[in-house]
Amino acid sequence: MATAAVRGFKDILPGEVSYWRKIEETARDTFRVSGFQEIRIPILEKTEIFARGIGEHTDIVEKEMYTFTDRSGDSLTLRPEATAGLLRAVIEHKLYGRQPLLKLFTMGPMFRHERPQKGRLRQFHQINAEAIGTVAPAADAEVIWMAWRILERLASGAMRIELNSIGCPLCRPFHREDLILYLSRISAKLCTECRRRSKTNPLRVFDCKNDPCRELMQRAPLLQHYYCPECGDHFAEVIRILKRLDIPFVINPYLVRGLDYYVRTTFEITSPDLGAQSTVAAGGRYDGLVKDLGGPDLAGVGMAIGVERLILLMDRAEADHAIDLFICALGPTARKKAVPWIKNWRNNGVSAQMSYEDKSLKAQMKQADRTGARQVVIVGDNELEKGIVTVRDMVAHEQRDVSVDEVVELVEDIVRSPY
Repeated sequence: MATAAVRGFKDILPGEVSYWRKIEETARDTFRVSGFQEIRIPILEKTEIFARGIGEHTDIVEKEMYTFTDRSGDSLTLRPEATAGLLRAVIEHKLYGRQPLLKLFTMGPMFRHERPQKGRLRQFHQINAEAIGTVAPAADAEVIWMAWRILERLASGAMRIELNSIGCPLCRPFHREDLILYLSRISAKLCTECRRRSKTNPLRVFDCKNDPCRELMQRAPLLQHYYCPECGDHFAEVIRILKRLDIPFVINPYLVRGLDYYVRTTFEITSPDLGAQSTVAAGGRYDGLVKDLGGPDLAGVGMAIGVERLILLMDRAEADHAIDLFICALGPTARKKAVPWIKNWRNNGVSAQMSYEDKSLKAQMKQADRTGARQVVIVGDNELEKGIVTVRDMVAHEQRDVSVDEVVELVEDIVRSPY
């Protein structure tokens, strides 16, 4: 009986890993120059962390979490997002006491029980960055810039930033009151899910993907007309900074996020090339969340990039070669000679390998081609007697003979040369 991965869980095969590595390296470089430090957190947390942080009436908590009771009777959940668990670590280890502003990032898998489709898996991967301890609009702009910079360096095709502010606990209640009144008037025309949301989390009705509901919400009261002075000034400053940074964006007054902890700035980066699941990065401000999770009253803002969706936007022609060079050794003397060469190359950071078995040149060349080697060194017993080996460039489809005494240094130089 053939085995298969669990539905919605995907293997990352050797030929694909180079894209993942490139994304991670680009993100780490972007975070490094921005002063962000890496933190690694567990994929399993107590369920209450997400129920309190994300919100009990969100789709994630109500429908999508992988939750179970362990042998000790504790309710545990595979993390559906990273922010709540990261803040739990900040609170538990009192990281806020080390410096007034924490700039942290993390990478890894998340888990949600959703219907698998293009760009959406049940185990998916995110890159997250969080700035904790500041209410400054400049932090919002920096987080948006980092997300945009990473995507700009990696993705091909069109992208755009959608930006909004969803106010704060001071101004949102006035909007909520009018929104509930409006929803009650159109309730009969809403889908079943939106009728439920209108009672538990009315702001989330703006996030409905059904066209009839979206059309009805075009006439709903918008938060931008209810901002308190502080929220209005904050959003205006975020906009000014993004313009100074030459970051393109559009203001979408209907944009809300599916997590209850967001306040003020929210954003999404979308691409039409992704189809229905068009969001590749998103985030926003979550002032008050640290306090809700049992810590001090610290403000924060963060973002997440979906790795699988970003890979869909990348130019696949730029995959790394599996190895730098392959040695086709023909005969026992040649094989013995090649072993220390491989050692020297590997010690100097050049990836090299040869066949474990004594095969024909044709068979070894096939093996070299399958490994994706950039260069092939062909050496046989007869050639060694003449003091020469052949170096074949698998990219340019050219070859030349070189001296045995010079082969180690010369091939290393060839591999390190840019293409």
